Amino acid sequence: MELTPHLIPKLKALRLSGILDTLDVRTQQAVAERWTYGDFLERLLEDEVERRAQKHLVLRLRRATLNTSKTLETFDFTCNPSLNRALIYDLATGQFIHEKRNVLLCGPTGVGKSHLAHALAHEACRRGFEVIFTDTHKMLRHLHAGRADNTYDKRFAVYARADLLVLDDFGLKPMQAPAAQDLYDVINERYEKGAILLTSNRAPAEWATWFADPLLASAGLDRLSHRAHVLVITGASYRAKDRPALGEKGGGPA
Repeated sequence: MELTPHLIPKLKALRLSGILDTLDVRTQQAVAERWTYGDFLERLLEDEVERRAQKHLVLRLRRATLNTSKTLETFDFTCNPSLNRALIYDLATGQFIHEKRNVLLCGPTGVGKSHLAHALAHEACRRGFEVIFTDTHKMLRHLHAGRADNTYDKRFAVYARADLLVLDDFGLKPMQAPAAQDLYDVINERYEKGAILLTSNRAPAEWATWFADPLLASAGLDRLSHRAHVLVITGASYRAKDRPALGEKGGGPA
């Protein structure tokens, strides 16, 4: 008996048309395995719940502007055996986001900080958190541009509201006024209200000089580091294993 044509308008009215994707398969399975009506309904609803969860995950990943190829599954832990793998997987549970605690990933260029930041942000999205991933300098430019068209408050709210704000390359480029004030405002607004995860080539001891304003530096960094998980990554460049040394054949001009 063909039921689908009769079900389509009803499922659409209830916004359950996704059930149609698995209805035929589940109907055949129910007959073959002699499911009860309750079993059949439960499987259809499980399919719909999973479909909606995947749809929401795709949306969260898109809004977060993540590189979805940089996950924990694709991170090469063997490249840096000294890395605290237990802490990384603990952070991947998202508990630090629930606790409104920050994560500071520091170390030289190429050791995998940005990859780990993407991976942890990806795990956060999987767990239903709203995430914003941005280059720190790009965020500050975006906020500053909002002053010209009176959208500053709207733009600021985007960085303030997310469950997790990821600031990549923190301290990499010099700040121009009023960037220090904007950065402090973001940190202050999120203090004990939302988690920040940042990556930086600079050691935390150098961040104060980057602010240029001693007062803002003291207040902002105090809030940023309070109860934070600090992970200093050392070792050889994560990328170096895939490229020839400069001056070698194929490695560019000497």
